[in-house]
Amino acid sequence: MATDFFGRILRNDLPDPSSSPELFDGILSRRIIAFVIDCVIMGILVAVAMVCAAILGFLTFGLAWLAIPVIVPIIFIAYYAVTLGSRWRATVGMRATDIVLTPTRETTLDGWMAMIHVVVFWISCAILTPFITLLGLFTNRRQLLHDMIVGTLMVRRSPMERHWHAFNRHEAA
Repeated sequence: MATDFFGRILRNDLPDPSSSPELFDGILSRRIIAFVIDCVIMGILVAVAMVCAAILGFLTFGLAWLAIPVIVPIIFIAYYAVTLGSRWRATVGMRATDIVLTPTRETTLDGWMAMIHVVVFWISCAILTPFITLLGLFTNRRQLLHDMIVGTLMVRRSPMERHWHAFNRHEAA
């Protein structure tokens, strides 16, 4: 076990890119494709919500229109919290591209951590876009800034499942 710069304990079962390169193969391009898929899905959800808010706005003499600035952040955070906080630990786009989010510290990945991950992601995007992806080119495990801050790691799902099974067998022996 090692301590990271936030003082929390890093897990000792994290995959190493030198011994398990298949876990990180094309991870950055897969993340970009997953992000585009998720943006399309969230765009559809936002469009449906806006149509509903517009109709309700007419019925409430404009009162429902006051909710419009709050709708988009709520949809984004709820989408990520529900999908990343699920047992799959992946959004629809991530599942389509065979990647999964896993915590790097001794903690669980739940809806709260997923919400924190997405909030830090969007804040870093607003400040550093498109430079947040450049950091992934220089980190050992292809982590982006928000991954390091929150304590998460993105890996390929199918090889990751084999890695955890092998690690668990090794620990049991």
